Amino acid sequence: MEERLILTPKEEIENRIFSLKVLMEEKGLDCAFFHYKVDYYYLSGTMQDAVLYVPLYEEPVLFVKREIERAKRESPLKNVVWTKSFRDITEYVSPAKKVGLQIDVLPYREVQRLLGELKNPEIFDSSSLVKELRRKKSAFEIMLMREAAKIQKKVYEYVPLILKEGMTEIELGGHLEAYAKTLGHEGILRMRSLNYEPYSWHILSGESGSVVGYAESPMAGFGLSPAFPVGASFKKIRRGEPVLVDFGVCYYGYHVDQTRIFAIGEIPKKFVDAYEISKEIERRVIDMILKGLKSGEIFELAKRIADRYGYSEYYLGYEPYKVKFLGHGVGLELSELPYIAEKHDYPIEEGSIIAIEPKFVFPGEGACGIEDTFLYQDGKVIPLTESDDGIILL
Repeated sequence: MEERLILTPKEEIENRIFSLKVLMEEKGLDCAFFHYKVDYYYLSGTMQDAVLYVPLYEEPVLFVKREIERAKRESPLKNVVWTKSFRDITEYVSPAKKVGLQIDVLPYREVQRLLGELKNPEIFDSSSLVKELRRKKSAFEIMLMREAAKIQKKVYEYVPLILKEGMTEIELGGHLEAYAKTLGHEGILRMRSLNYEPYSWHILSGESGSVVGYAESPMAGFGLSPAFPVGASFKKIRRGEPVLVDFGVCYYGYHVDQTRIFAIGEIPKKFVDAYEISKEIERRVIDMILKGLKSGEIFELAKRIADRYGYSEYYLGYEPYKVKFLGHGVGLELSELPYIAEKHDYPIEEGSIIAIEPKFVFPGEGACGIEDTFLYQDGKVIPLTESDDGIILL
């Protein structure tokens, strides 16, 4: 099995570490620690139980608690060493005045312990450095995300083959997830969040699409219980209602995101009209990215399109639950830099991969909209997700 694995190339890891050290030097850091597995995977090539230590002027060291042999096979780093306890790693650390710690995700108690053992240096959030590096994708990352998009296309082509009146949302979700996994979908989706748990089966039919919840999303769905109050539920899918399928795929840790609308029979005209407006907004956003407009400007101009058609009341949710973003970067996490969002003051740069998702929510009735993942490269915004962009009627 391991002979067939795609490993992160040595040159790729070396480039990432070099770029990281450039940012570290700009911030005056002597060293940085990475405890968050998505980030040390990005910088080391392995997601075994580990902590990555990066000194500014020396080779990085990956301290592995388990499993060291797999970590050595997967990571091209020179220094991959076993440690009995992560408490012991500070013995290897050179004295430092300013240290990077991932304080956005590291437990407060662990931060306090490390600071004590390191003689209370000044700290800096090292997560911000990796977030910045990850906003632009390499050819290797783009290759993996294209493979994820191929899986996703097949999943969406599978929907009309199995969708039928009377099946529950979660039944449809279960079939899609099982099929996607046979194609290489890893099942788990990752997001940097304290309490949000992403999943593949965000399937909302009819009034489910108008139910909001704890997730920062225009719609949440009923979910399966008070313990998982989001996404597909045991609601039966009925004829004549929109079925929103937002199915994220993860391949070798990399995500792509897409939403399409299906229906058994005709759906009310307001949903059809809103869907066409969402497609126009998506096209216009692409134009604005190419013109170099800043994220916040794109967000505001897109709202005007919905307003011009008289649908602003339902755009990106309804009050008081409207969301403040229209698009988000995609990569090792389902939502990462860059964003198309209110008050984000930067243009979308080449090398970014971003999901654009204009959606409309009608209280008590349902939701509709489109979402695609795009690569901005060589002066073009290229779709990675290429499913039929019309409402699929059965």
